[in-house]
Amino acid sequence: MNDPHPRILGVIPARLASTRLPRKVLRTLCGQPLLAWVVEAALRCPEFSQPDQIVIAADSEEVAELCAARDWRCLMTSPDLPSGSDRLFAVARQIPADIYVNIQADEPLLQPGHIESLLNPFTRPEVAVTTLKVRCPDNSLTDPNVVKVVTAPDGRALYFSRATIPYDRDGHGTTCWKHLGLYAYRRSALERFASLPPAYLEQVERLEQLRLLENNIDIHVAEAPADTIGVDTEDDLHKVEALLRRRLNS
Repeated sequence: MNDPHPRILGVIPARLASTRLPRKVLRTLCGQPLLAWVVEAALRCPEFSQPDQIVIAADSEEVAELCAARDWRCLMTSPDLPSGSDRLFAVARQIPADIYVNIQADEPLLQPGHIESLLNPFTRPEVAVTTLKVRCPDNSLTDPNVVKVVTAPDGRALYFSRATIPYDRDGHGTTCWKHLGLYAYRRSALERFASLPPAYLEQVERLEQLRLLENNIDIHVAEAPADTIGVDTEDDLHKVEALLRRRLNS
């Protein structure tokens, strides 16, 4: 990063009206809401050493009330915003920072190493947007809920898809990478994203990051130290709860 001490703000877009698993951020896992697990995980990251460096971008009074009860910093954003990154920009318009980190509200297995890997590429001045990848488990290759990414040798994303990419036509064997939905933006890139209308491929795949690629904005993809389980379905909720329960009992 050009500035040796850039102002980094972590934003957790907490949308209550999620499509596949309604009200998921308030669903209970091991005695507390999913959102609480995500906030606690984020606060363990050294980059967010001060509590005011994490902001919950709420879209409902219920989420705002939880934040007030837990003494979390919270801003209300419109429930009509189409994506988490649009909600991130709504926060950016009110709170200045150099780099904004979009922390998904359904990633309770977040580790400090994820944030470190996400921010490391910003030591290069040409990097404006980053995200993460891990090797795709074999049982997820054809799952459309698991987003895949292909990259150039320098780490730039070439495409994201719910389909299996790249397609190994001749069966020689290839590595498939799973995309982890954490993003970091320089402020200028976030402003550019928010100024653009939803793009064709973004709407077809229902993947907001394709808006950037369709408008020639590079996304640099770093390898994450571990996989996570994003809670998108009832099954995901049960899997994550079982993992958290084992951690608590270990």
